[in-house]
Amino acid sequence: MTDDSLIGYTVPMTGWNYADLWETCAEVRGDKLAQIHGDDKISWTDFNRRANGLAKTMLDAGVERQDKVAQYLYNCPEYLQGVFACFKDSLVPVNTNYRYAENELLYLWDNSDAAVVMFHGIFTPTIETIRERCPKVKLWLHVEDGSEPCPEWATPWEDACAAGTEDNVSAAWGRSGDDLWFLYTGGTTGMPKGVMWTQHDLLMLGSRTHPLPLGPDVTMEQWRATLADSAGPVGLPGAPLMHGTGQITSLSQLTQGGTVVTLTQRAYDVDELLTAIENNSVSNLVIVGDVFARPILEALDANPDHWDLSSVKLIMSSGVMWSQDIKERLLDHMPTMMIYDALSSSEALGMGASFSTKENISTTAKFDLGDRAVVIRDDGELVKPGSGDLGRLGVQGTLPVGYYKDEAKTEATFPTINGVRYSLPGDYATVEADGTISLLGRGSVCINTGGEKVFPEEVEEALKTSEDVEDAIAVGVPDDRFGQRVVAVVENRAGSTVDPTELIDHVKGSLAHYKAPKQILLVESLTRAANGKIDYKKWSTYAAENAPDLD
Repeated sequence: MTDDSLIGYTVPMTGWNYADLWETCAEVRGDKLAQIHGDDKISWTDFNRRANGLAKTMLDAGVERQDKVAQYLYNCPEYLQGVFACFKDSLVPVNTNYRYAENELLYLWDNSDAAVVMFHGIFTPTIETIRERCPKVKLWLHVEDGSEPCPEWATPWEDACAAGTEDNVSAAWGRSGDDLWFLYTGGTTGMPKGVMWTQHDLLMLGSRTHPLPLGPDVTMEQWRATLADSAGPVGLPGAPLMHGTGQITSLSQLTQGGTVVTLTQRAYDVDELLTAIENNSVSNLVIVGDVFARPILEALDANPDHWDLSSVKLIMSSGVMWSQDIKERLLDHMPTMMIYDALSSSEALGMGASFSTKENISTTAKFDLGDRAVVIRDDGELVKPGSGDLGRLGVQGTLPVGYYKDEAKTEATFPTINGVRYSLPGDYATVEADGTISLLGRGSVCINTGGEKVFPEEVEEALKTSEDVEDAIAVGVPDDRFGQRVVAVVENRAGSTVDPTELIDHVKGSLAHYKAPKQILLVESLTRAANGKIDYKKWSTYAAENAPDLD
């Protein structure tokens, strides 16, 4: 692990790590299920055995401590088996967006110093065009998916797994709580950045809701006893494992000795999702906002008695806001569950949370401030409740190490203010008199119109309360008079027609008039990514090119 990878930040060689905990889960759980993928059911014993084989194969290929392992995979059992193998060897898993083009893959794998690449067969032709430009890669692991045969330069996944036994594999350098886990964040504001979390810190934060949190005074024996007395949750990540929401929640499910259910279809299939919930008694469902929730609601509205979803205790969403109307109507179908809207980012877990039940539905974009969360004005002072001041939302305490090989961005996002180190990813918020926070949105896409700040998320939420709107994005377009004007790009709901003038008036009914769009552009689809997020840069360019000048 090079000095520049840690940005001068030192973590003691102590603490919890996933490999030790999951190997203990395998001992305790045995034949109980760790993974379900369609008809494939993998016990904890087999989950551990397969990871042992992968770990041995990577060691045999000459990997070194904290080498990086890129996972170029769709949701599948192999994804988390690969993560487990990395943790056993003290290697660092690196999420890879399977939508990336060749140059983006080259950038990611070079920037992360990937020494191993795990990939689905369908990606073989893409890799073959760039493989010679990846000299750091020592091993290619091919996951059979019925598309492309394993090339001669790769090792078949099943061959690697077959090398495993029940004897746990560990490298000569051992393991530690300071072993890293990477989450590369892609998006609209620049090239992807690798957020570095230590396993110990990620486990400490993730276990806060577990039956026995992994505090400093907890022993492995205590944790093992609690594990033996609990059933373990059954979780389904509807979101991709290549993104933080899907992967972090899956890590948490496994650390509780639970089961992770993955879907077999690579495109979002709401029928498969609801059927998988029913067939596997899923207790925890993880989604990302309206892009997942709306199809679920439409399916339940059309077939209210088709699926038995009584096992669902919690639906969690993170990453984007989702409409209050959707929450309310989902609770009509599943009145005994809880909706947990997490306000977190790759760099700042636990900024806020919003809980909704049938009896108590929270307001969208309003969150209870997390116990480590703060809102800091641009002058470095904390925002006082009820002041109306804007500030950057963030957290203190347990934080990422920084961005991999990027000291400048690390210092900008993780500043030390008055002696306290914070993570301030860029979301702006106000603190209400009751201590709750109202999320306004990312400062990098804030619209400045006539000297007033308009945050796109609040405009989008107002737009989506119209029954004619399926999805919407608000962007700033250059304007000679106001500097920028608000323009909305809108996808209408099937069977509905959007009247731009009526929609603008609709927004004015809930927001200050200067926040309402000056123009509405109608498009067939806004094409959100699999993680529910949207490309602001793309649609800002589209709006600038297609919104006519105002007189």
